[in-house]
Amino acid sequence: MVAIFVFWYRSEGTLSIHSITTPRREGFYWATVMATFALGTAAGDLTATPLKLGFFTSALLFISVIAIPAIGWWRFSLNPIVAFWFAYIVTRPIGASFADWFSKPPSITGLGLGDGTVSGLALIVFVALVTYVAVTKVDVQGERRPAQQNAWR
Repeated sequence: MVAIFVFWYRSEGTLSIHSITTPRREGFYWATVMATFALGTAAGDLTATPLKLGFFTSALLFISVIAIPAIGWWRFSLNPIVAFWFAYIVTRPIGASFADWFSKPPSITGLGLGDGTVSGLALIVFVALVTYVAVTKVDVQGERRPAQQNAWR
């Protein structure tokens, strides 16, 4: 994943999601997404199983880790692009740990709802959220002024 960020930055001069306006930048973005899914799932599984924290405790661990970029940006002027990617990457093991906690059997620290049930419920929630955002357009940002544009580089 670090290699993707290095190549992306060297090639494009920015890692801002607000500047994904070309096919090459979109390619870097999707490569990052794929890498975060794979590595995030692996990180959640690592802490839950070999390190024996269990799925719920692993989720709580990563929830505490996601506070680092939030506090860094809020109180210590952490670069917003660094804060975004840090938080984005950490969401993956949180999601994987919670999904495993809900789906896996109690014998391995899960609730035993099953993979199919959890996947189906997640699909319903995601479709509802995407529909809500598409209908309300709460995600649409206004046009940025020139002074704000530099903040995203």
